[in-house]
Amino acid sequence: MDLSAWQWTWLAAGAFLVGLSKTGMPGLGVLTVACFAYAMPARASTGALLPLLLCADVFSVAFFRKHADWSHLGKLLPWVFLGILAGFLAMGRINDQQVRKLMGLIILALLAVNLWMRLNPETLSSQLPHSIWFVGLIGMLAGFSTMVANAAGPVMVLYFLAVGLPKLAFIGTSAWFFMLVNTSKVPFSALLGLITPGSLQLDALLLLPMIPGALLGPILLRHINQKTFENIALVLALFATIKLLI
Repeated sequence: MDLSAWQWTWLAAGAFLVGLSKTGMPGLGVLTVACFAYAMPARASTGALLPLLLCADVFSVAFFRKHADWSHLGKLLPWVFLGILAGFLAMGRINDQQVRKLMGLIILALLAVNLWMRLNPETLSSQLPHSIWFVGLIGMLAGFSTMVANAAGPVMVLYFLAVGLPKLAFIGTSAWFFMLVNTSKVPFSALLGLITPGSLQLDALLLLPMIPGALLGPILLRHINQKTFENIALVLALFATIKLLI
């Protein structure tokens, strides 16, 4: 809790974006991870962010719970849990500096995937088959990314766009997916010592900026030009990611 003013600023901004990304702007998830990792040691940031993500998941599920497509979740989750286990084993063997670099590389790769998706929207569904190998690859990558860096968002955007989910089904399926996945990560994070009484105390304070973001999300979803907003978020995420890598 002995944090400087700039650290509190980054964390408050990240917490606000947690709520906003969960209920209205999915593309902001990478920026949230970068904000926390920039303000705190990399390993500690993953533990501090997870309970906050779960609280935001509650809002997301409450708003969009009726729109989930459970057929996709049933195919994905077994592979995701395998990826989480792989991430847990990796986190137990690398130090904070290595975690920081790994987070930066994962986020940078996901930003590249996001950019490719935006530049090639017409080829996405035809080039990414609806096959077991594709589901397995996406699930394992999402599980590993979310365990190591809480950064599975762009991976799931890729998958949900590839299978052609409509807007509300996209958000509803994503809401339930992350609620289940983030809940399953809690015991692993506790075993790694990432979730502590101090991190939970920090999360309690960061609920103050997170809740307004979660309430604002559905409003922005109806009224704002999301592509413009996400372009800004991607630029800021790229800046924060470079900071992680240097």
